[in-house]
Amino acid sequence: MSKFKFELNQAGVRALMQSPEMQSILKGQASDAVNRLGSGYDSDIFVGKNRANAMVYADSFKARLENSRENTILKAVHR
Repeated sequence: MSKFKFELNQAGVRALMQSPEMQSILKGQASDAVNRLGSGYDSDIFVGKNRANAMVYADSFKARLENSRENTILKAVHR
């Protein structure tokens, strides 16, 4: 048996998860979802304490109503 011990560098992981490259990947994923949804939806990116976050949201009343009835955002994000 080997006595290999792996210790994760938490500061390095945090830097990776907040990096501009990760933000670019998230922006691309969110944009793809918005393109599938059509008009009335938008996306945003923000950097939190530990990682970058992307969100897709209904920007108009019609889109909010459609999303509440058909769960369109979830369907577009999980394609």
